[in-house]
Amino acid sequence: MHIEPGLVDGAKIVLSYATATAAGGYALKLAWDESRSNGIPSLAARTLAASALVFCFFEVLPHYPVGVSEVHFILGSTLLLLFGAAPAAIGLVVGLLIQGLLFSPFDLPQYGMNITTLLVPLFAIKALADRIIPPKTPYVDVKYSQALALSTTYQGGVVIWVAIWALYGAGFAAENVSSIVHFGAAYMLVIIVEPLADLAVLGIAKILHGRHGTGLFTPRLHNAAA
Repeated sequence: MHIEPGLVDGAKIVLSYATATAAGGYALKLAWDESRSNGIPSLAARTLAASALVFCFFEVLPHYPVGVSEVHFILGSTLLLLFGAAPAAIGLVVGLLIQGLLFSPFDLPQYGMNITTLLVPLFAIKALADRIIPPKTPYVDVKYSQALALSTTYQGGVVIWVAIWALYGAGFAAENVSSIVHFGAAYMLVIIVEPLADLAVLGIAKILHGRHGTGLFTPRLHNAAA
């Protein structure tokens, strides 16, 4: 997970429950809209796939502690482009919870902060994707510049939220600020990898376009916006 145990504790941690509830509520709203547009079976299949990938991102891919948190390869823009906002959001919630329950129970008190940190940037890149990717453009035809913008926004959002929680919990002491800076610098290195991962995955999806009718991916992956 992201936030180090003990960084935010006591009464302060209550704020994380409120922010996570708000983020989770918006995710459920997106899921409701998605189920009405494309059906519950498609939503369930994409959510299951996203949850499995998120678990792998946290537990299987390389991760290492830096400063106030850990650096993970959380490919938020990849999840969005493949599965859509609602399945990606629920996948982050479920995958992170499974990882915490099975391997990192000591991280569970920080679950609300981690959920907020992951979901709010995801909602931001959903809005950005709607703005910078023309409605007539399927996601498989996304350009590198667009993938880079999405990745930068997502990873930058994660860094900002980690900094918010760290400053909220431990204040502006020099050591804390230095740890935040080191974490942010290390985490932004993910931007080097994520756009290339996006384009590689989208390229494979384009080659396998004949299978897009299975409901496992967002309809926008191969089609213009409705």
